[in-house]
Amino acid sequence: MRLSIFLITILFLFKACSRNGEFAHPIEKPLMEAVYASGFVVSENEYQAFSQVDGYITEKLVNDGDPVKKGDILFVIEADQQNARYRIARENYELARQNFSESSPVLNELKATVASAKSKLQFDSVNFVRYTNLLAQNATSRAEYDRFRLTYENSRNDFQLADSRLKKTISQLNTELRNAENQYKIARDESARYIIRSQVDGTVFKTFKENGELVRRTEVVAVVGSAANFYLQLNVDELDIQRIRTGQSVVVKIDAYTQEIFQAEITRIYPLVDGRQQSFRVDAKLKDKLPGGFSGLALEANIIIRQVEQALVIPKSALLAGDSVMIKTGSGQKKIKITKGISTLDEVEVLDGLSTSSEVKIKP
Repeated sequence: MRLSIFLITILFLFKACSRNGEFAHPIEKPLMEAVYASGFVVSENEYQAFSQVDGYITEKLVNDGDPVKKGDILFVIEADQQNARYRIARENYELARQNFSESSPVLNELKATVASAKSKLQFDSVNFVRYTNLLAQNATSRAEYDRFRLTYENSRNDFQLADSRLKKTISQLNTELRNAENQYKIARDESARYIIRSQVDGTVFKTFKENGELVRRTEVVAVVGSAANFYLQLNVDELDIQRIRTGQSVVVKIDAYTQEIFQAEITRIYPLVDGRQQSFRVDAKLKDKLPGGFSGLALEANIIIRQVEQALVIPKSALLAGDSVMIKTGSGQKKIKITKGISTLDEVEVLDGLSTSSEVKIKP
């Protein structure tokens, strides 16, 4: 367990043990046990905006510190190959949509052919029926009847062929339209990747690219987050992590605000240890508003594990091996065992074995 000196000196006004030579009386005072943590102030919803494509920055629409709304464009990236694919896909879609529309020249030509074939079929059908009746009355020759029958059958076949061609073309053009639309959507979605937008309402904390610069796929181009709400990312030593619980109070000293102490509360404990630092990440919510909207500020914190309003305390230098102390008696000095409570850098709480009237030897 480690404690920051700043917490002890600022939160409590400790009075020194009254000394009589090299002996001192235990005193009663407020005492707390805390776990030290270091870390940074982080903006809520803070994230790194990545490029999803390779290309060149043609438009940088924000600068460091600019406010943004969700959906606002941050950067526009351009690549000739993608522009060509998008243009071709859009043109093919427009052509396919025109060919399948009511004003389609292809369909109108086929519809006219079907209408003409239908009119001819109706005319030849009437003549065929008339000559069928005349033949039944022996009012015409078999040759005349056969000629009109053949004309009717040819007209019927021509109409069926024209109607089939129209239906086939409609189906084909519909398929082409769907395919062209899908290709256009794919090209449009790919083109959307060349536009980097803000995912949150907040502030642009940092930009990493300027107009004309080359950007690679997965390269960070900006850091964006909320400028109104912040939380703390703390690093807690792996030896202390078992003592941390959500809801515990945190006292925070931020380097940028040397005269202020901030209050926070543990909100999340991450279960994976950072192998490089041998520490765990712990998040805490700030209860106090920061004077400025700055992310990334370094800090020190004490996570309060236990607090006693009135503790019997001796200097840590009085403690001997085996949790024992040397006290003054009427006949000289005597070594006794005590029961410890909270320990800080300088002091130890005594739960049993001493009273305020005891005189404890202090090691020089």
